[in-house]
Amino acid sequence: MWPFRKRLKTPSLDPTYGDPHRKALIRALQRRKWKFARELFNMAADPDEMAFLMEAVADVDGIQGSIGEWVDAEPESPLPVLVAGCHAVYWAWEARGDKRAKYTAAAQFREFHKRLHYAEELLRRVLTLDPDNVTAWTWLVTSSRGLELEPGEAQQRFEAVTRLHPGHLVAHEQRLQYLCAKWAGSDEEMFDFARGAAANAGPNSLLHELVAVAHIEKWGNSDREAGNEHIRSEEVCAELLTAAENSIFHPDYIPAGPGWAPRVAVFALAFELADEFDAAAHAFALLENVVTPWPWGIAGDPVEIFTNSLEYVTANRS
Repeated sequence: MWPFRKRLKTPSLDPTYGDPHRKALIRALQRRKWKFARELFNMAADPDEMAFLMEAVADVDGIQGSIGEWVDAEPESPLPVLVAGCHAVYWAWEARGDKRAKYTAAAQFREFHKRLHYAEELLRRVLTLDPDNVTAWTWLVTSSRGLELEPGEAQQRFEAVTRLHPGHLVAHEQRLQYLCAKWAGSDEEMFDFARGAAANAGPNSLLHELVAVAHIEKWGNSDREAGNEHIRSEEVCAELLTAAENSIFHPDYIPAGPGWAPRVAVFALAFELADEFDAAAHAFALLENVVTPWPWGIAGDPVEIFTNSLEYVTANRS
């Protein structure tokens, strides 16, 4: 099903990335068609596809007020509890907001932690029913960052995922965020993790995107002059190009599959920041004007930032 996606003519924010499966799931959850939602989740072929579908839950308003219907209807099933728990993680971040800690009110933090603890209760309940539920463990990796759990516990959660599905893309991305200097780690830990994951991934894997994410994080966590100096250095540009050649620029790569668009977009943004305009144009061409909240939303309205970036790259490429 994945290769069949809508081709967009103008930049458009599309939470489905043009994927009809994800679109149908969002509509089913919005309309409380729980049996149909179950069927759609059950179509996921592997944990990466399941994570791709579960990420769509974030785009459904009102889940916390209605999901109890599904939980009560299927008291022995872990799936509706899993959906509620994963959505509660997004719900918690909604309460916190996306600003740095120093710009976040104490009341926001209290609600953030309250909702995260609620999410953890639900996800732990899933694990009592299904101890090897990869998706539950993955969203616990995310909540470990918000709750600022000690490093050992956070590491154990990540290892619980990779023991079951070694290349889980979302779990790796969330683990990298935990290791960022702005959360519980450092630049050294972040880069060691990103490079290690890429080295173990092999060619034609989107895990190489972690290298680009790490450099964007370094750029964003520095003052503008230092950030530009870092990401435009010869060594970083070479590393970004190697990462792309092993993933989205690999001859066997097809821009399709679960969660493809934001990972391609990360490379487009990283190459733009690095003044590697030909490589950036290549990445933008793969996107075909599909706009995703991440990474474009880190600097403002995603469609506006995407459009400005594309125009800047087009104007400056050789």
